[in-house]
Amino acid sequence: MEDPVAEIPRVIRLLTQSQPSTQRATIEKYFTPSASFTHPICRTGSYEGSRWLIWCIYRWYKIMSPRIEISIDGVAYDEKNRTLYVNIHQVFRLWIIPFFSAPVALTTVLKLVRDPPLPPQPLYSTPVNPNASRHGALNRTTSSEKPLYYIQSQNDLYQVNEILKFFSQFGILSGLLLLWQFIATALCVLGATVFWPISWVEQNVIGGNKERSIAEAARG
Repeated sequence: MEDPVAEIPRVIRLLTQSQPSTQRATIEKYFTPSASFTHPICRTGSYEGSRWLIWCIYRWYKIMSPRIEISIDGVAYDEKNRTLYVNIHQVFRLWIIPFFSAPVALTTVLKLVRDPPLPPQPLYSTPVNPNASRHGALNRTTSSEKPLYYIQSQNDLYQVNEILKFFSQFGILSGLLLLWQFIATALCVLGATVFWPISWVEQNVIGGNKERSIAEAARG
């Protein structure tokens, strides 16, 4: 990819909505040979040839759900760390189970590598020759090819309630988890109310997050 932010929505759609030959060509074009894939249900690891496993995963994914609805809600790029964050909504349907539908949301984290890699920065800057031709330098810059970026790893991140949608019809497990989450929140409120003296001691005696014990605070 020359422009990861602009191109990644199309790449994702090719991976999830194209015919088998296009899907495989997309993986071979945009993933490195040692790329890794991580998902709550499966993972490949990273080694020479692991890209083949990624193709198998995407192929099985498409076999299970031949028609996938997908929308890209947003893309953010951490240029310093060469990391793409893609927010996605998709509707996953199993053709073998009538009326099964799993509308899920996830964030895909893509680590990229640059080709050619950036040259190492010198410890000391080289003085600029005042007699150098600025016109020649401009020609070298404009004639150079743009770097390309390839996917080194893909990590699909789901909330627990989202991943449970793959395993239950009509969101039953997700509903039970939602109920438990509200119960856990009520327990947090109860704990914060009953044990407020601990927070008072931390604030007024120990001093916030400083690494001091109560005994040390008492000694001053």
